[in-house]
Amino acid sequence: KTSKAMRNMAKQSSEVSSIELWMMGVSDNLSKYIKVNEFKRLQMERDLKSASDNRTPEKFIADAVVKSAPIFLLAIPAIFMMPILMVLVVFLGIAILMKELTSIQEKIKIRREQIEYELPHFISTIEKTLKYNRDVLSIMENYRENASEVMREELDITIADMKTGNYESALTRFESRIGSSMVSDTVRGLISVIRGDDTDFYWAALSIKFSDIQRQNLKNKAVKIPGKINKLSMVLLFCFIMIYFVVFGIDECFCQ
Repeated sequence: KTSKAMRNMAKQSSEVSSIELWMMGVSDNLSKYIKVNEFKRLQMERDLKSASDNRTPEKFIADAVVKSAPIFLLAIPAIFMMPILMVLVVFLGIAILMKELTSIQEKIKIRREQIEYELPHFISTIEKTLKYNRDVLSIMENYRENASEVMREELDITIADMKTGNYESALTRFESRIGSSMVSDTVRGLISVIRGDDTDFYWAALSIKFSDIQRQNLKNKAVKIPGKINKLSMVLLFCFIMIYFVVFGIDECFCQ
């Protein structure tokens, strides 16, 4: 296993170009001069942790600036070539910078959606298991074996947290990391089980509710598919038209 890990690390390092290594070095140096206020820092740390990103807030901002910097540098020669082009380059640089700064939110959103998509199955498993086993830690450990990668990562953190501390506090931290109302409903039910409450009706109702939400989400995705197909069809039609124009243009040139 050690040899395999070393080979994988060597392969990954060989795939990193010298330009990427230089940009990483610039980003590391730049992060030392970036200052983030305490409130913003705590918020970014929570977001980065939710997205399983090990970077500090300063390093995250520095990476975004370094990635967009080459676009801004192109504005210098654009001033002498065409002023209007310089404005477009600056707007493009700002757009890339904003995209990089908001990328963590997109990762969190995708991660949340993946977990919410799996929750109906998780709830169904809890509902069935509680009939003969009310140990919440055991239920989560058993479900972890068949969970998706994203769900397994969150369960690993929560299980380790539960083993080293208070069950309810660990589940509350799990809820705050995801920031989902569906996860909040799940955690509320698990805490009730820990406290010894009768939750049979709660899990049955929650299973129906989550199944309905999942069906609605699938319907919404299905509705969006024809629109995407139509857009791709228009692009394909435009390509065919351009091919015909090119062929006719070449034919006219040879005829002349």
